[in-house]
Amino acid sequence: MNIAIRLGRTRLVMAAGGLAALALFAWLIAPAGSSSARAAHDAAPAAVQVDAARVTRQNVPVYLDGLGTVQAYYTVKVTARVDGELTKIGFTEGQQVARGQLLAQIDPRPFQAALDQARATLAKDEAQLADARKDLARYVILEPKRLASQQTVDTQRALVAQLKAQTEADGAAIENAATQLSYTRITAPIDGRTGMRLIDPGNIVHSTDTGGIVVLTQLQPITVIFTLPEDTLVAVADAMSHGQVSVEAVSHDEDGKALDRGTVQLIDNQIDQTTGTIRLKAVFPNPKLALWPGQFVNLRLLVRTDASALTIPAAALQRGPQGTFVYLVRPDSTVTAQPVTIANNSETIAVVTQGLEAGQQVVTSNAFRLQPGARVRVLSPEHAAGDAASAARAGTAGHRAS
Repeated sequence: MNIAIRLGRTRLVMAAGGLAALALFAWLIAPAGSSSARAAHDAAPAAVQVDAARVTRQNVPVYLDGLGTVQAYYTVKVTARVDGELTKIGFTEGQQVARGQLLAQIDPRPFQAALDQARATLAKDEAQLADARKDLARYVILEPKRLASQQTVDTQRALVAQLKAQTEADGAAIENAATQLSYTRITAPIDGRTGMRLIDPGNIVHSTDTGGIVVLTQLQPITVIFTLPEDTLVAVADAMSHGQVSVEAVSHDEDGKALDRGTVQLIDNQIDQTTGTIRLKAVFPNPKLALWPGQFVNLRLLVRTDASALTIPAAALQRGPQGTFVYLVRPDSTVTAQPVTIANNSETIAVVTQGLEAGQQVVTSNAFRLQPGARVRVLSPEHAAGDAASAARAGTAGHRAS
């Protein structure tokens, strides 16, 4: 039994020694350079995966941003111009009405009677004038024969003139009565939308009433009053001197939805010294009624377009102690910190005036993992370039004028 145990242990020792000898032999015959290559590979830092975009030239519109309030193009408080009973309302609250459309009716009977009376008075005075003219003609024939005195002829001429003046006054009275009668039909002075009815039929209205019958507002077109910093006055005035200045109204919420596009109509004639701002008025066609009086909106005013400007995605910009820079991708797939000068920039695109050339590649992601000389591996550079171009086209809005 002891002999068998000793033989087993001897075999295990011999097997372990054989394995050790084989491992030593494999290490001795391995190529000398392989270990150094592995060591170098382990020591070299891995390339940082980044997105990159090309520096491109394109036309970049430059905008000014402002905050404005929508106002009706015209606002009319419709009131009565004569006294009387309001017998009819000819509109529905909130209705779009056309100019000349009936809005309210005042009892016309007293005014019709006054007009008829004025016409009757004119007819009476015209008859008297005709008779006086015939008498004057007779006196003129008799006066050379001394059958009528000169005084009689002169008196008759004065009577004719008096009656003629009276008929003219009667004509004016008729016009006044007709005007008063027309005021009993209250019509829309403009195209617009009615508000809430301010008085009901059956009430007595007066020309001195201040409450009115309804407020009418014109919404198509519509205006927006907005403000800009006073230091932008020169840029806006220069843009307006070259033609119409386009302006876009954008919703005031987080979505920033475009509501309508119009033109700047005027710049106010003075600067508000308390706020250092200048007021402007813009007019919008408002075909979909997206703009409503009293609404707050953001305004983007196009002041100029920079032609063939060098552009990069705004994500490529970095800030350092020495100023703004980008990580420029070299042909050997390393990066260098390249200082740049920026003219305009928004959330998506920046215009470069110095430091880069068209066609160069700049890093747009993972910049926090980079340092000058770091190796990079660009992921889908073609796709990145396409994204940069798309961002450039979509991100030009909001550029501040320099």
